[in-house]
Amino acid sequence: MFQDLGKVLIFLGLALAAAGLLLTWIPSLRPGRLPGDLYIRRENWSLHFPVVTCLLVSIALTLVYWLIQWFRR
Repeated sequence: MFQDLGKVLIFLGLALAAAGLLLTWIPSLRPGRLPGDLYIRRENWSLHFPVVTCLLVSIALTLVYWLIQWFRR
């Protein structure tokens, strides 16, 4: 059991390091400010909905889930 947990922790550490490098090298890729995110401003109100950011987070979490399931086999 601990070997599987170790593999998952190593993968998550590498994934976090890769995300940190991307955010450092490409500052315009900040979450919530990606191209395709909706930002509507009117006179008395504004709406910000990060569509593309939500899609990327969903894809990343799905990949993590698949990898965890793959390591559990």
